[in-house]
Amino acid sequence: MFDMIFPGRRQALQVGTLAPWGLSLAGLMAAEEGRPVSRQRRAKSVILVYLGGGLSHHDSFDLKPEASEEIRGKYKPISTNVAGVQIGELLPMMAQTMDKVCLHRGGSHNNDHHETATNWVMSGRFGSAFGDWPAMGAVAAHESQFPGTLPPYVAIPKNPAFTWELGRSAFLGGRYESFKAGDPNEPQYRVRDVSRAEPLPQVRVDRRQSLLQTVDGLARRIDGNDQLAAYGQFQQRATEMVLSGEARDAFAIDDEAVALRDRYGRTTFGQSCLLARRLVERGVSFVTVNFGGWDHHAKIWDGLENRLPDFDRGYSALITDMHDRGILNDVLVIAMGEFGRTPKINKDAGRDHWGPAASLLFAGAGVRPGLVLGQTDAEGGQVIEAPIRPADVACTVFHALGIDPEKHLFTADGRPVAILDEGRVIEALYV
Repeated sequence: MFDMIFPGRRQALQVGTLAPWGLSLAGLMAAEEGRPVSRQRRAKSVILVYLGGGLSHHDSFDLKPEASEEIRGKYKPISTNVAGVQIGELLPMMAQTMDKVCLHRGGSHNNDHHETATNWVMSGRFGSAFGDWPAMGAVAAHESQFPGTLPPYVAIPKNPAFTWELGRSAFLGGRYESFKAGDPNEPQYRVRDVSRAEPLPQVRVDRRQSLLQTVDGLARRIDGNDQLAAYGQFQQRATEMVLSGEARDAFAIDDEAVALRDRYGRTTFGQSCLLARRLVERGVSFVTVNFGGWDHHAKIWDGLENRLPDFDRGYSALITDMHDRGILNDVLVIAMGEFGRTPKINKDAGRDHWGPAASLLFAGAGVRPGLVLGQTDAEGGQVIEAPIRPADVACTVFHALGIDPEKHLFTADGRPVAILDEGRVIEALYV
């Protein structure tokens, strides 16, 4: 059936089996013609592993074993396969993967609010908690020209959310929203959006046709509404995707060998990483793997012991698998959250929000492996060497994709807005 929904402040249409997964028909429409990109690309695609809630850098990638007990926590550092580099003991598989990634201990900004900080780090521009600026994935979709039948911006299982959905397209409109792929760890996972529909009774076919005609008429009567007026193009794009063997194959995670699926981990996060690899292999420009649950204000040890092993297995498998397949050089892979955690453990045996310091991982697309960049002070509370801000990360992503971060996009009322208003490429990743 056709459903009318209201994403954000603007109306968008969803069609048939597309609706349950959160993909607006607008998201299937080809981007309007833009000026060609002249800069050289480092990456064909980007995978963003988003650790929503804020990973504790103290207990993962930036341990402080010499600090007092209330700062260092309970975990011991372990050696990695990079000489002189140590990480937390709950990351033994990552310890053997550090020669393929760059660890940056210099993430820093000054906001401790989940929604505001998430929108900031996912877009590179500071704004309100409600998402004033399009996420990097939405910009990548806008600039991709929508090649092929696969959506250019995919979120697995869905976009990050706390009290509301984040990582959205903001003023770019519904056509650049992410395709929500659902949980690939579900038994008999399939994306209904790209599966042939079951035969329908004639009465339901007639009902759909009647509603389609109504919407078509409405679109013709509303001049200047890009989403409704372009409905015919949306419908064509949706049909192409539903019938496309390429799209069905991309999401067919069951085609992977059992041993490989086990290697990633039979968890939502592990299988999301595997699906992300399948999608970028087939040309998807930007994939967000959303792995939340890191907001450990209390009982942080219980939380980390539930979360870190899944991350350890899934992320290390993703990097190693892509390296072994020879595709890591074509894909920029980033792991980050919206901020780090406080140096001192609180009265509830937790750590609170902390914008001034966080750890990030970069890999692929020319990033030099085995590097450690950035440094925090003795308590892990302040970055004292090579700080990087959200705009720097976004600028690096856009340059990797061949997108000019100073290019102006246009709001719904025609106002030109630069993709980024600050930021620099993190050149140290490449030298």
